[in-house]
Amino acid sequence: MRISLVQLFGTLLTISVRLTGMMLFAPFFGSVAIPARVKAVLVLALTALLYPMLQAKMPALEISQWPMMIFGELIIGVAVGIATNIVFDGVQMAGSVLSVQMGYSLVNILDPQTQVDSTVVALFHQTMAMLIFLRLDVHMWILRAVVHSFEYLPPSTGHFSGAFVKAALEAGAAVFTIGIQIAAPVLSATLIADIALGLMGKASPQLPLMLLGPAVKSVLGLGILMAALKYWPQLFEHLFLNAMQMADHLLHLAR
Repeated sequence: MRISLVQLFGTLLTISVRLTGMMLFAPFFGSVAIPARVKAVLVLALTALLYPMLQAKMPALEISQWPMMIFGELIIGVAVGIATNIVFDGVQMAGSVLSVQMGYSLVNILDPQTQVDSTVVALFHQTMAMLIFLRLDVHMWILRAVVHSFEYLPPSTGHFSGAFVKAALEAGAAVFTIGIQIAAPVLSATLIADIALGLMGKASPQLPLMLLGPAVKSVLGLGILMAALKYWPQLFEHLFLNAMQMADHLLHLAR
């Protein structure tokens, strides 16, 4: 009976720890707007649902092996969560850059997803990205990926080599690429406006460009941003698919 109880609690602990690592950092699930008790209940519910399917596939572990197992499972869950969250980090970066370019850097409001002060442009980007995220059911993709990870990468079999660490760092560096890619239309238009205003200022110093410049960049930036929204669903679907592939690549390297 003691062995069966050890296996039972070991299996439940294995499933819940990997899910907890994902819940901490994955988009939507890791939002601070969701109370911690709700996340805990969700982890317990998912653990109960997954236990019958994964029970026979779980290796028997002694209690002395639990600390390393917990550490490894937490790392796997965190890696999946961070890899799928890089799109939203890039969105936040794009919004912050465009806030400076469009003249909204001093207007800050509380972001309900992160509970920190963010510019209105960054908050708009985050809100639109989250709506597209939910509309595409990416949160279901993440849950499906975590469930399949137990079959592909059984507990206590992960190996975190230098290649895994390198891929994780490259995933973090992709935030800058994603941010620039999202901000490119408005950023390009406002930079061209800066150059044009600078040339006009040199040609006609008497023009009140110090007063007209911010208004021109703001209107131009808003116009380009509204026009670019048409292409955001396709763009974000591509970015979310790349993020899921990156998470899958990390699981491959951890085998």
